[in-house]
Amino acid sequence: MPDGTNGGVRQTLSALFEAAYTTAHPATCLPPHLPTVPPGGRIIVIGAGKASAAMAVAAEDHYIAAGQADKISGLISTRHGFGLPTRIIEILEAGHPVPDANSIAGAKRAIELAKSAGPNDLVLCLLSGGASAIWSAPAAGVSFEAKQALTKQLLKSGAPISEMNSVRKHLSEIKGGKLAAAVYPARLLTLAISDVPGDNPDEIGSGPTVADRATLADARAVLAKWKITPAAEIARALEDPRNETLKAGDARLANSSYEIVAAPTASLEAAAQAARGLGYRVVILGDALEGEARDVARAHAAMALEAKRNGEKVAIMSGGELTVTVRGNGSGGPNQEYALGLAIALDAAPGISGLAGDTDGIDGGGGNPGDPAGAMVFADTLARARAVNLNAANFLENNDSTGFFRPLGDLILCGPTQTNVNDFRVILIDP
Repeated sequence: MPDGTNGGVRQTLSALFEAAYTTAHPATCLPPHLPTVPPGGRIIVIGAGKASAAMAVAAEDHYIAAGQADKISGLISTRHGFGLPTRIIEILEAGHPVPDANSIAGAKRAIELAKSAGPNDLVLCLLSGGASAIWSAPAAGVSFEAKQALTKQLLKSGAPISEMNSVRKHLSEIKGGKLAAAVYPARLLTLAISDVPGDNPDEIGSGPTVADRATLADARAVLAKWKITPAAEIARALEDPRNETLKAGDARLANSSYEIVAAPTASLEAAAQAARGLGYRVVILGDALEGEARDVARAHAAMALEAKRNGEKVAIMSGGELTVTVRGNGSGGPNQEYALGLAIALDAAPGISGLAGDTDGIDGGGGNPGDPAGAMVFADTLARARAVNLNAANFLENNDSTGFFRPLGDLILCGPTQTNVNDFRVILIDP
């Protein structure tokens, strides 16, 4: 039951979200960074992530326009439903957030292509968030089923993505610099779209082409911290020094370079510029927020209510990646849970609205391309919910934010955006 009174603010919130994710679209951000074809050689394109199909299209267009279509080839892995038509570079769709058989096939083929590079060739790795699941090459002695089960445990635990990836990269034959080792001694250039707090290369897609700061001991500590008892084969692998990742100074990284072509900061600033044009004073809380979604929502609601009491016209924005500790059996993701927590904490305060969405277009859920990107909150959200017998607190307790917002018509349903610079949140305060 979409309301008829929030049309203007709904349009504003949608426009700010669109400004955030379109700034990071590969067609815009990638071409200025694409390398020239090496003399006498070729460019072998490999990569993975939610934005990788659009990155492949942008790269193809660039080299075809330059009359060098015969100089490029390769394979890109992306999330199911995120594939795009290409003319040269093959696209393979794989599982996310839980890996599937295509995740293994894509990773193995990427390693083979990396090893095929000759002395005059350049391997171009197009990397974006989501690659950790989309490229899954289990370490020796680790079954796909065990790694898949561990991924599900980590997703439900509430562990931040950085800690999840410190575990996954030590159970992989491609992550933690091991793809760079496969390319060596050929040259390697990674162009990445960042979706992680701090834009650390070893955390974007679990850093397949760079030195890793995390160790096997760190990975074991993460499982202990979140009280996860892994399968015996996982425990053995995390004790095996052969599964340690590449570290700074490793000779196999000598011919590798890395550039970030888009990051959450730029997307936040694009949305901020749009909000300033509408007369809002913008407060950016940062692009690296982490924490339990409902707790962060409660803190942000307190800021919004304070601004309201002061009579300010303010837009409060933030990025980063929140988490949800799953205790119920509902559906949703961290952005929708944040929005539900925000609605409860604001308690129908007039003149305050908000949006939380994943810039890739899909927020948790079943990992399907039709899943919501997030949700919007308005001053009348709770009243409209009560009118159709929806108890917000009960839905939050059951982790069923999708079930709460769907009948209200307040889900963000935009489909895959072909990029991924993490989450975008905004609260608008209109005195």
